[in-house]
Amino acid sequence: MSRIDLEVREQYTPTSDGWSLHLRRTRLPGCFDPTTKPLLIVPGYGMNTFIFSYHPRNTSMERCLAEAGFEVWSVNLRGQGPSRRDDKNAPEPSLDRYATIDVPTAVNHVLDATATESRTLSLIGCSLGGTIALGYLALQKPKAVTEFVAMGAPLRWNDVHPLLKIAFASPTIAGKLRLSGTRELVKGAMPLLRRIPSLLSLYMNPSTIDMDRMDEMAQTVEDPHPAINREIAEWIAARDLVMRGVNLTKAAEQMAIPLLNVIARQDGIVPESTARSLDEAWGGGDIEVLAVGDKHRAFAHANLFVANDAPLLVFEPLIQWLRRQQRRLRPSGESAAHDSVLASERQERHGKGG
Repeated sequence: MSRIDLEVREQYTPTSDGWSLHLRRTRLPGCFDPTTKPLLIVPGYGMNTFIFSYHPRNTSMERCLAEAGFEVWSVNLRGQGPSRRDDKNAPEPSLDRYATIDVPTAVNHVLDATATESRTLSLIGCSLGGTIALGYLALQKPKAVTEFVAMGAPLRWNDVHPLLKIAFASPTIAGKLRLSGTRELVKGAMPLLRRIPSLLSLYMNPSTIDMDRMDEMAQTVEDPHPAINREIAEWIAARDLVMRGVNLTKAAEQMAIPLLNVIARQDGIVPESTARSLDEAWGGGDIEVLAVGDKHRAFAHANLFVANDAPLLVFEPLIQWLRRQQRRLRPSGESAAHDSVLASERQERHGKGG
């Protein structure tokens, strides 16, 4: 059976300081449910939103969410993807600007443009995007966000991989290194990585990923920014990230909205204890942890999005959690029946993905 084409709309929204942020809205005709809340996905370090719409073998995160009836939005922050500088003097990327300008700009745009009936949304932060999203929640305390999902997101650096310690040992050096052509470098390295997949172990477990199509994944790679490199190095040294005088680990203790913390147990980029620092600090009582992977099926950082069985092990539990949070938007009988039908259809489509 052929798949129904996704309805995708690319658009831009201006920031207050001279950037136009690129957003992508995705829905699936026949599945879209206007009584749900829109979802906004924020990408992380050295990447853009491509990875959310891509899967080398199975169904992408974006499509899985759209098949579940959600209106799915993703945003490229300044310096990511097609986002563009409209004013030549517009400020460079920084963690503060991401959290206090870019994310709130995207949230406001989604709520203005959504085809749902909702005036609130669910926020999904991936990798560093989760930390940036938390900074937004901590500093602006928005009422528009009613659920938060963190996927492989660091908070307190309880553990740091030795290679990351070396890479970010000096904030001064990290802040002076400017890399360009990273995407082409990754593409050029793919033949070697296919022959020696262990070189990828810090970022992904190649045994659970279709490596024949990994060239396409290079499209999600962005050149790392020196200012962000410096800030990450300072954060690792201090363990806790401070924005505008606010310690985000302490701020998480005041958070009351529902939290889903998605963790890859063999993650070399954000080790499990570093990712778990978020739910351990979270102040609200509605906390769930989805820890994926074991000694038989290792999950590293990128596996959360592109592993062969990510649709079943990551995306489907994410959908079920979102459904539980949003169920009050419809009469319970209608909601349960609707969810059951969609879940059965998804499992039939993706059941052979592992």
